[in-house]
Amino acid sequence: MTSRVASDLIPAYAIWAYFFLNQPGQRKRPEDFQLRMYQPTKFMAKEKAAGAQRWVLMDAEGQTLGRLASKVAILLRGKHRPEWSPHVDCGDFVVIVNAEKVVMTGLKTEQKKYFRHSGYPGNLKEVTAGRMLEIHPERVIQHAVKGMLPKTKLGRAMFKKLKVYAGESHPHEAQ
Repeated sequence: MTSRVASDLIPAYAIWAYFFLNQPGQRKRPEDFQLRMYQPTKFMAKEKAAGAQRWVLMDAEGQTLGRLASKVAILLRGKHRPEWSPHVDCGDFVVIVNAEKVVMTGLKTEQKKYFRHSGYPGNLKEVTAGRMLEIHPERVIQHAVKGMLPKTKLGRAMFKKLKVYAGESHPHEAQ
């Protein structure tokens, strides 16, 4: 009996591909497939991944809250960049204007509730989304985006790069 080395062995997925992906009329052997046991993960260095962070201005007028929040979360995390790395804060700064003109679908303005608690017994406060949009429209977008970010130190650092303003004007100059 001859001994076999690891490079001579055929992985199970290559055998599966040979039997199930073989076209009729074509004869393919498992040796014809390019075999690779794993795909190496590529991580960038922190300095290279963090790179130049841009400032993005977004107008919330007429946009649905959840769809806007998911786009903003992707920009804050940096997942739109090719050098994205999960352990690096490589996202952009995001400035949102016209937060009071964001739209909620359905009956969310009456039925969705935001809760907060002071820590004292019996001091649970609740406010509907419609009332929150009247009083603090920035907090509605901040709450939605914060729920889509990681719940870690890195997520809190990403959240600090979000600037939300109720009106048209904002104090940030062109970067």
